Amino acid sequence: MSKNYINFHILISHSPSCLNRDDMNMQKSAIFGGVRRVRISSQSLKRAMRKSDYYATNIGLPSDRTRELGMIRARYVEALKGRFTAEQVTQAIEWISGTDGISDDSRANAVAPWAVEEVAYFCQIIADSDENINVNKLKKQIEKDARPFNKALAKAQDIALSGRMATSGLMTSVDGALAVAHAITTHAVDADIDWFTAVDDLVADGGEVGAGHLNTQEFSSGVFYRYASLNLKQLQVNLGLLTDMKSEETADSRKAALEIAKHVLHMLATIVPSAKQQSFAAYNLADYALVTFSDQPVSLANAFEEPVSSKNGFLSASVEKLNNYWRTVHQGYGLNEATGLFQLGSDEKPDDAETFKRLRDLEAWVESDAKSSDHE
Repeated sequence: MSKNYINFHILISHSPSCLNRDDMNMQKSAIFGGVRRVRISSQSLKRAMRKSDYYATNIGLPSDRTRELGMIRARYVEALKGRFTAEQVTQAIEWISGTDGISDDSRANAVAPWAVEEVAYFCQIIADSDENINVNKLKKQIEKDARPFNKALAKAQDIALSGRMATSGLMTSVDGALAVAHAITTHAVDADIDWFTAVDDLVADGGEVGAGHLNTQEFSSGVFYRYASLNLKQLQVNLGLLTDMKSEETADSRKAALEIAKHVLHMLATIVPSAKQQSFAAYNLADYALVTFSDQPVSLANAFEEPVSSKNGFLSASVEKLNNYWRTVHQGYGLNEATGLFQLGSDEKPDDAETFKRLRDLEAWVESDAKSSDHE
């Protein structure tokens, strides 16, 4: 039987940086194992992936996340010009949001993901009808069989991956297929403080001494553990390929989900949040990517509950701890997993893991449903 979950375990060493900040301009952090770890939130990681050039090129245009109904109407009237009238687009957005009489400054109660093809789906219903449509009846039809609607919504695959909360109108809630953990350092971190200045060139040219601006910025470096789990069947449902979670997947529906899984791996290993990158340029790629096909989500974060401690850097020691913990969990729970590994600069690996010298070979392994191939 095919495994339903893909677990992604990534180790990535970031040079000095401040990739995710709080409202006090301090690095986000978490206490784990009794010590402070620097943290990159799951929201930050997912947004960086969704807004990346890689996503746009290999997956497609992402959703528009907004509560500005007037602005989304203007955007989608332009995007759907030639297919539907402005009146049809407006009515469709009113149906979806549960709002009557949208003006330029209309707002929804909360930020939500919007997809242009979702609006187009309802525009087509309006265009094909010769009479007034009962919206409540339409909502019941969608609840009974959401596949046609999901196929339109799935054009923005970040909604299929991350899900969506909805409370009104015809906007439906979507159970996310991808669970992404907050990335944390494998070791304790004592952050540094940078006192930085901005020199006013014109004042300095006038002979005055001193800065035009003075402030502080917290930063640090560290090895981060990124973990994510992808529910393949939920993804197939969200893409409109299956009716519900009780449906039997097909070869074609699973293939479509695995193609997306390949891209998820690539982004987890290569995409870095953009915060303060003009100052730090911490564009680091993953040193280690372990992928398993499993019957359940399994995080290996507890490998680092006891923080890594080393005088010779944290990366090699983190790889060793992660591999050892994988063996312990695998044996202790009798996990039956197919395991693939890409890493740089080390021969250390978990037992029974198929190893790859290039990330793209591990991606191909994921897309092939963990089938072995010649990857030398």
